[in-house]
Amino acid sequence: MAPALLAFEHVTVAGEERPRLDDVSVELPAAGVTAIAGPSGAGKSTLLRLCNRLDAPDSGTVRYRGEDVATLDPLRLRREVGMVFQQPVLFPGTVADNLRVADPEADAGRIAALLEHAALDPGDYAGRDAETLSGGEAQRVCLARTLATDPHVVLMDEPTSSLDAGASAELEQLMLRLAAEGVSVLLVTHDERQLARVADRVVRLDAGRLVAPLAAPGG
Repeated sequence: MAPALLAFEHVTVAGEERPRLDDVSVELPAAGVTAIAGPSGAGKSTLLRLCNRLDAPDSGTVRYRGEDVATLDPLRLRREVGMVFQQPVLFPGTVADNLRVADPEADAGRIAALLEHAALDPGDYAGRDAETLSGGEAQRVCLARTLATDPHVVLMDEPTSSLDAGASAELEQLMLRLAAEGVSVLLVTHDERQLARVADRVVRLDAGRLVAPLAAPGG
């Protein structure tokens, strides 16, 4: 039997007043969209950041495909387990320049394919100054940049929280498209309606504790 995509074994992460995560054990399967849900301060983003070593547990073990992530090369891990943050972060220069941060060898054809994958017209966007993009456009460029490393998993930390309804809907469709193509998506959200639209399964946290492992959306 293949190991879980990601597994958390008695994971605790300390906090100032209480643990950010408190003895969390859960296995996340590959494929589809897995959402991590819960109120503010539940530990959702902390759990996500453990997946590619942006945070480290104070105790317990995080595994990726059966391997302790603490033993893996961080660069290799982050190429396979990419991250799209809550606030898009772009570098000075064009959109194409930003994609080449992740894939320095990307030629015009590769740039075009990445932009199309993120539902952006290459003719309109490849040469555009990144500073002129709207929030939704910037977030899709960040997704395209993440996809430039051909990740097996895409982590998304409330990527639609600062977007309007139209931009949010576009990004949700991209999540579903990635999942249909075999890329596992791990999404942090507190939006129950978004869960119903995109999630195949939900891990629920509250005050750092696991309260519902792998429930159905709405469960």
